[in-house]
Amino acid sequence: MDVDVVVLGSGIVGVSCALHLQDRGRRVALVDRRAPGEETSFGNAGLIETASVVPYGFPRDLRTLLRYVRNNSTDLYWDYRALPHFASWLARFWWESSPQKLLAAGRDVLPLIRQSYDEHERFVRRAKLGHLVRASGWIDAYRTPREFSSQAAAAEVTAQSYGLRVTVLDTATLAAREPGLVDGFCGALHWQDPKSIVNPGALTKGYADLFQAEGGSILMGDATSLTSQAGAWTVQTSSGRLVAKEVVVALGPWSDRVFAPLGYRIPLRAKRGYHMHYRPTRPMLSMPFVDAEQGYVIAPMEGRLRLTTGVEIARRGARPTDIQLERAERTARPSFGLGERLDASSWLGLRPCTPDMRPVIGRAPRHTGLWFAFGHNHHGLTLGPASGRLLAEMMIGAPPFVDAHPFRAE
Repeated sequence: MDVDVVVLGSGIVGVSCALHLQDRGRRVALVDRRAPGEETSFGNAGLIETASVVPYGFPRDLRTLLRYVRNNSTDLYWDYRALPHFASWLARFWWESSPQKLLAAGRDVLPLIRQSYDEHERFVRRAKLGHLVRASGWIDAYRTPREFSSQAAAAEVTAQSYGLRVTVLDTATLAAREPGLVDGFCGALHWQDPKSIVNPGALTKGYADLFQAEGGSILMGDATSLTSQAGAWTVQTSSGRLVAKEVVVALGPWSDRVFAPLGYRIPLRAKRGYHMHYRPTRPMLSMPFVDAEQGYVIAPMEGRLRLTTGVEIARRGARPTDIQLERAERTARPSFGLGERLDASSWLGLRPCTPDMRPVIGRAPRHTGLWFAFGHNHHGLTLGPASGRLLAEMMIGAPPFVDAHPFRAE
């Protein structure tokens, strides 16, 4: 079985890479151990987040750091057994989170963010998935007047700087706009530019169906079987050995299982997160809500409410815990009218994160025909199609639509 390119990983990034390469005349096979969209791309909050132009950095204020040290917050939970594994990564994450470095990271990723929805829209239209997309934006809600006032002022500066649309909502306006809320929030910011997806897993599967309908191959296989022989790459699949001149590693938080044995020391770590679905007991929310001071998201998902948690620092293979979910649920249930749980157990996902908050996109420096597309931090759903376009342009030798220099593996 011979193709031009094998893409390892069938999440939103891998599927997007496969589609863009196929659109440029390459014969492509998509290989994963599971069906498309069943890992990280399945369980996120469903935001195509065109408003968060500055990455989520490591907090530097003493009050927040002390709260994290006590390990009783909703937005972060850490397993002490994982700290040796994360220590050097967290140190660099802190270093890269200075105000100046955060702004630099934002400038580097901004061109991808600005192109993200246009690339999604092309795929959505071709795959006839418009019923999954909502153009209502999202709401950043605050519980204390001091924090709300501070963030509202900062949001207006950000909106003017980047050409974004934001509306400041006081308590009465928020309550009138969202009757599904009760007391608990003193105000909110309505970011109007982002889009939301009511079923992120179905979106990725729909893109994969489009890829397959237009001639692409989707195969079950083991990415760790990848080998290089005689100027070609081979990988074992359920349909036999697959051979290609080029291979793309787009395995998200598992990408190190391929690049590390090949000698690459890229600082990739997985931040864990959970979700649970609930029956709504009040009118359905019109858009996703971020409880900004507690660090979780409530998103309407096809008649259900999905609660997605903040960050859990734990080893990738550690057993799931419901500590963060239970903390968020206690706060969210009275505010959003969460009814009974609709899932038998919580869902655990892994966010593939780099300490400088930039994805890795481009050529592997020491292996001919090896390409990388991973490390999209909290914005894989947003950046997947734009990243796929950038990588495809680089692979065929076309002028890239953005400067790819900040995303080099080096």
